Formats: sequence, structure tokens, C-alpha cells
Amino acid sequence: MRVAVIGGGSSGLVTLKYLITAHKFHPVEPIEARLFEARDSIAGSFRHRVYEDAELVSSKYLTAFSDFRHLPGDPDFLSTNSFCLYLDAYAAHFNLWPHISLSTKVESVKRCKGSGHIINFSFKGRSESWECDAIAVCSGLHTDPYIPPIPGIEHVPRAFHSAEFRLRKDFGEDKHVLILGAGETAMDLGYLAVTSPTKSVTICHRDGFYYAPKVVPVPVTFMTFNKSPAAQKNIPTDTTHMSLFDTAYVHPVLQLSPILWNYYDYWSVKFGVWLVSGTKHGLDQWAGGISDERFHASAIFPSKSGQAVPYISAQYRKYSLLDRIRASICQIPIKDTGDRKIDLAPWPKSISSEGVVKFTPTSRLEAETMRDVTCKPDIVIYATGYSQRFSFLDSSYGTPLEADRRGVWKTGDESVGFIGFVRPAIGAIPPLAELQAQLWVLSLLTLLPDQQPRDIDYKLYIKPGRREYEKYGVDHESYAYQLALDMGSAASFTEIIRLGFRTTFTWAFGSNFNTKFRLVGPWRWEGATEIMKTELWDVVKQSGGWVYIMIYGIIPFVIFGLASFVLWLAFSMLDIFRFIFGFFGEHCPSSRRAQREEI
Repeated sequence: MRVAVIGGGSSGLVTLKYLITAHKFHPVEPIEARLFEARDSIAGSFRHRVYEDAELVSSKYLTAFSDFRHLPGDPDFLSTNSFCLYLDAYAAHFNLWPHISLSTKVESVKRCKGSGHIINFSFKGRSESWECDAIAVCSGLHTDPYIPPIPGIEHVPRAFHSAEFRLRKDFGEDKHVLILGAGETAMDLGYLAVTSPTKSVTICHRDGFYYAPKVVPVPVTFMTFNKSPAAQKNIPTDTTHMSLFDTAYVHPVLQLSPILWNYYDYWSVKFGVWLVSGTKHGLDQWAGGISDERFHASAIFPSKSGQAVPYISAQYRKYSLLDRIRASICQIPIKDTGDRKIDLAPWPKSISSEGVVKFTPTSRLEAETMRDVTCKPDIVIYATGYSQRFSFLDSSYGTPLEADRRGVWKTGDESVGFIGFVRPAIGAIPPLAELQAQLWVLSLLTLLPDQQPRDIDYKLYIKPGRREYEKYGVDHESYAYQLALDMGSAASFTEIIRLGFRTTFTWAFGSNFNTKFRLVGPWRWEGATEIMKTELWDVVKQSGGWVYIMIYGIIPFVIFGLASFVLWLAFSMLDIFRFIFGFFGEHCPSSRRAQREEI
């Protein structure tokens, strides 16, 4: 079998690795695979579209591939440069380089008569082709910069997309900076701008944002003895999801109901952040909240970049009597921003010939604040994300949104896989791409289990009218567990408990790290247990603080654990009742079977 991989980012590399090593795990002939990358190096956007001080918003524990971990001395959140070095080392460790064609641009992909595909590509000015049996599209979500139209933008001295931004010095001195967008890139650039010698910084948004910290906040409480900033350091948020009774061993009725989403929406997303910061719209986020119509845990992509938030909230914080009482009991440390601030504004409606921005009228608090402010930017930066285009594919190949098999391939067209296109609300794309690659390779080799597993509610419920990329949204924990179930890689409690206390504890009370799904199943790896009981145990055993562990851990663990137990017990008794009394027997006219037959 010959397989083409299009794209040399993290998704393409991990797909290539599973293709060329499949014969080591299964009784199949070695797969001939070739990766095509248009640039002269691997790592994609992590290497070619980064800016000063950029770092990942997902932790090294979750982001790392299952069988190639980061070094113990690495920081919890790697810089983009460090992650590129990690991908270089990954390619070397698994001997991927002989299968990688750099500076090789795929111009088109066409189907052969009968089956197979022809890859037409260019290399050093020459046009060539390569025939294969299957293709993995791994070109990523960050391809073409999206620049929404704004009437009059030509009257601004300088306007460019964030993909072009590199260094603080690009802001210049005494400049008025306007940033369009309120995602993680916008927040990063806002922070870089406000800590540079700029005259003013303004961030514009359409419908707000929600800031969820990438590190578990440690509030200072009335019981806190050491209130120094050093004592408030904590563990990455994405390592603290208790998977037992959240994804594993959750009764299907409970899992498919809105109860789980509603709990996390009220208690975690809203009440939890209010308790420690006084506002439900995001941690210490006093302006720019998401509209009530869209503000639900199941429908939003939190921003994990929060360095700009204190500068935004500085002019909006409230100090009512109720808030003072709450803060005296439980309050995260507030950063002193001095005389620096970031203005928040609605989306620009137009820009006059003099270069003055006219904002879209809204009833928001920040709109009232900016009503009498003259905003005349010297620099406009579009932190507006990217558009997805597959210009090298003809219409017969479809898009990832048409891939009905877990967003990876379309039923009946298993030879075309889309890897790395889902977007987790909180989590990381690389580990999900690894699980997708595992699933797709098994499908190519017709090695998927015959029995179809139950479906898990893993998709986000995006409201109509949102950008297309949001349609790729998933809950990381649920989606990872779904793929593991599909492959038969989700270990049972009886299988896990044999591996010792530390592995069992990490499996139950830690997030769905990919290594967890290498303990059993078709991609079982001997080194997985050691990682579970050392590196991952070391981070999972940390509580995150009593406030966090109660709201996000113990309370949902107890509630959903008991609920699932009651449901399992009730349905088991119902099955026994049906069996004994023939509740669904052919002589029971009230049975569902009889009803179906009558219909």
C-alpha cells in the first residue's frame, strides 16, 4: 500500500509515523508512505507564523505524543521554537526524514479510474506525479489569513494580518494600535503592545470572549497563610480533568443528556470564576463578555491567553460591598498594571478619510466607554484567524466537515483521511491528530473492531452564524475517549487495576492523555505504563488547590459517579425484569417489539 501525507505540521508527522510503523503492531506488509511539505522545513504554523514570546496554550503533558515525551526540565508550556525542536526530534527519533519531501508543493490530487489517487506536485520548478492508494490531508486549520472587509481601511497608515507580525519593535514608538479580534493571538499581541512604548492599544471584538486560564488559579482565601505570588503557582488546567465518571464509566443516558454540559456551564464556567474573581464572564474579566444568547460551556471556545486581561479589566473592576465581602473570603491575586490599559471596543463599522474609526453601535459597557473616544490608529492588526481552503483537491474529495466518521473520513471513501482539523475548546490539536491517525490507519488496514461502540456527545453546539472554523469544535476529553472506544483502546477498570496504584490513579483522576490509550488495544505500547506512573502521575497527584478540586473535581465526581451507578443499577434491574417476565417477549402486546411489528 502507498499512502501520501499532505502537510508537514504536527498532524502530518504523526500520521506518517503510524503509517510506516503499522507493520510493527499488526500482521501487515509495510506501508510505503511519503509526506509532501511545500516549505523547506517541517512544523507548519508553529515555525512559520509565530511572534515574539509566543508559547503554547496547551501543556507539555497533554500536547506531547503518546510515545515521545518532553524532557523533565522543560517548562509546562513550551515556546513555539521549543515545540518546533520537539517535532524535529520526533522526526529523527522515528526515522521519518527519509519519507519527507520538503519544498514540494502539491498542486492537485486526482482520483484514478477504479481506485487510488494521483498526486501532482512541483519540486525545484519541475512538475511530477506520484500514484498512491490513499491520501491523508494534514494541511491544517491555519492556511489562508482571513481579512474581513472594513470600509475605509485604506486610510490607516499600516494594516496587516497577525501572520505577518514578528517582533515588538514592529509597533514602533508612540503609536496608536488597533487589534481586530479577541482570540488568543489578539490577546498575545495586545499584551505585547501595551508593554511596548505605544501611545494607546485598543482591541475590537464582535461578540465578546471568555478567558479561561491555562494554569489553575490559586485564590488567596481567609485560610491562606502564604500569600506571596510564588505560592500561587499551580498546575496546567488541561491536566486536571477527572476522566472517571466524566467520560469513562458514564452511563449513556447521562452522557447524552445536557446534564454534564449544564453542570460545567454553571458551576465551572460561571460560578467558579465568579467565586475567585467577582465576574462570571471570564477570570478577572470585567468587560467583553460573550452575549447571553451564546454564553454556554457547550458553545464557546475559551481564550487561554490571559496576559492582556488585567490591562482590559483595570478600568472596569467593581468594588461593591458584596464583592469586597467575597474578595475577603476568596480572591485571586490582581496584577498591578500601573497607568497602562487596553481599551476594548465594538467591531469597526467604517474608517473615515481622516483615519478615525467609527464603531458598530451596541449597548455594551465598553461601547459606552468608547463613545466619546477618538480612535485614530496608526497600526491595525487583523488577529482574525484563517480561512480553510483545499485548492489542491477537486470537489469529489469534499472537506473535513463532510467527513462523517468522527470528522476523519467520509463513509465509503476511507482512502481519504482528514487529520488535524478538529478544534478542541480546551485541549490541543496534536494529540487528537495522533488518535485520528491511529483510527484512520486501522480503517485503511480493515482492522477496526466489528462491534460499533456507543456514541459520545463530543461536538460543541455552535450557534448559527458563527465562523466556519467553529464548526470543527469538539470537547477534547470526550472526543479523545470516543476515538479510543472506536479503536478498542479504552482500558476497563479491571485491566487498569492490574497495572498498579499509580497507573490506576492517573487513569481515573487525570485527563485523557494519549498515553492512557496505549495501555491496551491495537496500538498497545510497553512504555505507556512507565509514563503513566511517573511523568503523568507527578502532575495528576497535585490537587490544584482546595477551591478548584472541590468545584471541578470532587463535586462532579461524586454527583456523576452516583448518578451513573443508579442508572446502571436501574437499567440492569430493568433488563432482569424484562428477561424474567418476558416484558419484551413476543406475547407481550405492550412491548416495543410488538409495537414496531404492528407499525
